[in-house]
Amino acid sequence: MIRQDQEALVAAVAADPRYAALVARRARLGWTLSAIIFAAFVGYLLLIAFDPALLATPIGAGVTSLGIPLGLGLILLAIVLTGFYVRQANRHHDAQMAAILNDAMAQGRGA
Repeated sequence: MIRQDQEALVAAVAADPRYAALVARRARLGWTLSAIIFAAFVGYLLLIAFDPALLATPIGAGVTSLGIPLGLGLILLAIVLTGFYVRQANRHHDAQMAAILNDAMAQGRGA
């Protein structure tokens, strides 16, 4: 009986057009953020491969080169993008999914 209820709930959620829109929106956000971080990392690797002298340029009178803050910037970019995704998921995606589930469960009880 429980399995049938779960299958009915899954079918109701899958049939909800709001769920399809939520999945598409979440996937679009994920792919966009992935493309941003991928482009940043590939750009950094291309700099390493084709212009290592630029990355070896010292900053000021110290021994730190330009490549160090750029590498740290990539790490920070990944952290910021992850935080942005988590914030979006917590503020929008989770609430929308909860509403879809509540409606599907209410329909299951009413039927």
